[in-house]
Amino acid sequence: MVTDMRACWACQAELPSGARFCPACGTRVQARHVGEERKVVTVLFADLVDSTARADRRDPEDVRATLIPFYERMRAVLERFGGQVEKFIGDAVMALFGAPVAHEDDPERGVRAALAVRDAIRQLNEQHGLDWSIRVSVATGEAVIDLEARPEEGLGMAAGDILNTGSRLAQAAPINGILVDESTYRATRHIIEFGAAEPVRAKGKAVPLPAWQAIASRARLDQNGLQRPHIPLVGRRDELSLLLDAFERARSGPTSQLVTVVGEPGIGKSRLILELASEVDISPETVYWRQGRSLPYGEETPFWALGEILKAHAGILRTDDPTVTEEKLRQAVRQAVPEPAEAGWVISHMRPLVGLPGDAHGGGDRRSGDLAAWRRFFAGVAASLPLIVVFEDIHWADEGLLEFIDHLAAQSTGVPLMIVCTARPLLFERHPGWGARGQPHALLLPLEPLSDDDTATLLGMLVEDAILPKKVEQVLLERAAGNPLYAQEYVRMLVDRGFLRREADGLRLDQSEALPLPESIKGMIAARLDALPHEEKSLLQSAAVVGRAFWFGALAALSDLPHYVVSERLAALERKEFVREEHLVPVSGGSRYASTTLSFATSPMDRFHVPAVPTSIGSRQSGWRR
Repeated sequence: MVTDMRACWACQAELPSGARFCPACGTRVQARHVGEERKVVTVLFADLVDSTARADRRDPEDVRATLIPFYERMRAVLERFGGQVEKFIGDAVMALFGAPVAHEDDPERGVRAALAVRDAIRQLNEQHGLDWSIRVSVATGEAVIDLEARPEEGLGMAAGDILNTGSRLAQAAPINGILVDESTYRATRHIIEFGAAEPVRAKGKAVPLPAWQAIASRARLDQNGLQRPHIPLVGRRDELSLLLDAFERARSGPTSQLVTVVGEPGIGKSRLILELASEVDISPETVYWRQGRSLPYGEETPFWALGEILKAHAGILRTDDPTVTEEKLRQAVRQAVPEPAEAGWVISHMRPLVGLPGDAHGGGDRRSGDLAAWRRFFAGVAASLPLIVVFEDIHWADEGLLEFIDHLAAQSTGVPLMIVCTARPLLFERHPGWGARGQPHALLLPLEPLSDDDTATLLGMLVEDAILPKKVEQVLLERAAGNPLYAQEYVRMLVDRGFLRREADGLRLDQSEALPLPESIKGMIAARLDALPHEEKSLLQSAAVVGRAFWFGALAALSDLPHYVVSERLAALERKEFVREEHLVPVSGGSRYASTTLSFATSPMDRFHVPAVPTSIGSRQSGWRR
């Protein structure tokens, strides 16, 4: 069954008539085939404390009127982080992250939403004179998702034991506290601060549930603005040299430099930027480094990354009131733009970026004025000291921000300015010519997977002083597929769960059971699969039924599609590095293909829920490499 879409299948934003891409998230518009699918989801429960006692002997209409602000605020907060509100039950809410569409960071979204829920209750108390308290839980695990369900009509979308786990954790959470399960903790411990919590003895569970209490979000950068990796850079020296050469051109040349670092998740984009920052940091010359990240969720402003950069330069803190924010903005602009009238013009266009009243989203002349004023500010900053501006994850960026980056790169002359962007290949579905205009100031830098030798070197660093046996190393090489983050997450997971153990004669890998996927990798892969058009995803699922290696004839018979259709879809999947044709293997059923996966699961039900991982990311056939 196919249903016509009135909203984006990925983010649920309203779609204009005839749209090919969602204007909100950039996802390709497609019809959605409905049914059931087994997914790893993150479930959030939030329950008001002692609401039953407060509602006792009160009129039901009064109770509902009191709860309406709670319902409205909870829905707004949860949807802001990409959550799907499954149901409100009295004064409790349940939301899903990862259904109907998976994101690579669903556990992070869930925990950040939980922290925001707690803040929202505090705000409601202040605004309405209430004394509400809340208990919240976040749990991650497998569930069967009914893609036909309509939660707004009271139909449940998810079923599975993970819902019971989440409910039990919420009941055990401290007042105004947030408890998370082990899977959520493992997936988010590097970005969320956690405190110890007692294991939860839950009804129906044979053993207590390990639990952690979420405290707050951790800063992604240290006090100097730079993370300090403890493992040396492996296999990216040539790319780092290209970045440093571009910076030298920016310092000495008449035009700014625009470098876009492209690659799939985990391939090393952020690490390469950190290495550039470290090289700049040890240079004797003082250089401004300003960095912002486009988010796939959360903040509503399309210029969030630009606002981050401006706030960092002006020293504006989240806790600053409007008066302090205004003064800091004025000081920063006046240092960059000394002429008073021009400075006033720049300030008027920059106020909305730091949360002050104004409108930076108008069209026509207003937009042109914004771009010109913002560019004037950055040019003024660069005129005093060399400036590197980093825009991370611009594949999530709004069209307005992309327009500004392009404008800043093309129009800034005579000042030492370098603009560095990081992006995934999906950016080029929206902007096929991005960063490849053939001009000397634009460089497109694709990151390929690490070689086996480089990956082996990295694995050796990850296990520190231990020596990996060759058999263990080969297993990890196959699993990592040249992706540095995958290598790191696999080693961490194997050590944490006891699969990789130190013994008298070295490290030993326990393969008595199938090695699981780390939660972080599982999320990345699931999100990549869910981003495929349905017809390609369906064919990949059919291929998984056959096995990791399959041949054309069997797939055509199993999918019940014409051969030319199967051929076209396989070609698309091969371009996207989900499968590869094995030309040297003759078979009677036509061409033989292999899935470029870590592995297919052994259970028939699970086969296409442990999905493909590309072994070669950034193919010359993929359409974005220049």
